[in-house]
Amino acid sequence: MTLVCGVVGLVCFHLAYYSSLLSPLMLGYAWALVELTRVQTGRRAFLSGFFLGLGSFVPQMGFLWTIFGIPAVPLWCVLAFWIGLFVWVGRLARQQFGNGALLLLPLLWIGLEYFRSELYFLRFSWLNMGYAFAEWPLLVKTCGGVYGVGAAFMLLACFHSFCWHDRRWPLWRFQIFWLVFFPVAVLVALPPFVSSGRTGWPLRVAGIQLEFPAMLEVPPALDRVLLAHPKTDLFVLSEYTFDGAVPKRVRDWCRKNGKHLLVGGKDDLGDGRYHNTAFVVGPDGEIVFQQAKAVPIQFFKDGLPAPEQKVWNSPWGMLGICICYDSSFTRVTDELVRQGAQAIIVPVMDMTEWGTHQHELHSRVAPVRAAEYRMPVFRVCSSGISQLVSKNGTVFESAPFPGQGEIIGGATAVRLPGEGIGRLPFDRCLAWLGLAGVALTLGVALKHRFQRKQPSPATS
Repeated sequence: MTLVCGVVGLVCFHLAYYSSLLSPLMLGYAWALVELTRVQTGRRAFLSGFFLGLGSFVPQMGFLWTIFGIPAVPLWCVLAFWIGLFVWVGRLARQQFGNGALLLLPLLWIGLEYFRSELYFLRFSWLNMGYAFAEWPLLVKTCGGVYGVGAAFMLLACFHSFCWHDRRWPLWRFQIFWLVFFPVAVLVALPPFVSSGRTGWPLRVAGIQLEFPAMLEVPPALDRVLLAHPKTDLFVLSEYTFDGAVPKRVRDWCRKNGKHLLVGGKDDLGDGRYHNTAFVVGPDGEIVFQQAKAVPIQFFKDGLPAPEQKVWNSPWGMLGICICYDSSFTRVTDELVRQGAQAIIVPVMDMTEWGTHQHELHSRVAPVRAAEYRMPVFRVCSSGISQLVSKNGTVFESAPFPGQGEIIGGATAVRLPGEGIGRLPFDRCLAWLGLAGVALTLGVALKHRFQRKQPSPATS
């Protein structure tokens, strides 16, 4: 049965990420994890979850070998560790709480998924259940965020497991569950049920995909963008467009054309230290705003973390800036939303040599962020996949990978003041509740183990 669960989980996980139409198969992955909590020993529980995690992550994250080489192996193992830990803790919960653990497992899942994605040094959020539904924005909103999707599917899997193993449930009730779930899931994904989200203050944005361009290449490239989108309000270039501050020649271009430009570079701090920074050049050629990267990529030479996060009070509203990796973390974007951000701009550096699949996985983040916060996202990547996403999570403009010199632009609707600004998805609260559930499970298990080791009064 352990082998069957592992195979079902792997097949469902990869199919869910292969096609958006197959995303509901993520329920099979959740079911496999729930069933693995029934194994006989804690060691087997952890190892079965760990190997299921390896089988899930290694094929999807093969590009880590291109980037890191042999050190990619321990990184894969770190990701798989959290799946093994969930199965192990889930087995403990079954031991301590019996069938009541089926209500606790979704909380344990969201707590551990949030912790591994957001709260420790090796945090990494890609490939959780929620990102499989990047093209299902209504589902992401309904479930209260990217982590809420995982909790919801885990809850469905627990219900499935209870019906399957409890003989008191007639088979016809079990069949009705499946007959209702899949049609509803498909309907939720259909485009007619998702509005475009183009209402609000218009902001015309445009950018061009350039990977480490020479400084002299940038003004002519901006001229091409201006020719293609002459009414653009804000031009955007990728992270690390410049290996330093914005050159005078580029600032002169902004002054000459009377345009705003957001571009990635380095803010030198001396002694070889720097902040990976997004600079905003005003129509007078001066730097009017800058934001450093909040979460530099681990093991990369990516600068120091930003000392603070701020939103740019632009002529079109409050704009939040997430530099590349920042957008993968809800704790970064949550802070921008608390400060009143009405749209998110994301300059990205994804190198061409990292491959197609890396770019496709990264492109899942922006639609999910837009759907969670009900705000538009404009993402310009060095080599693709750049995206203009509506506040309802619909991608209505994109530039492909590989795509050096590809231009992306269009008008988006900045979310109006009072239109839910400052409200965070409710799955953030569930995540902390889930972490409390993990602590409770471990605490009760340790208490019972300690009591069993104590000598009985008769023995003493």
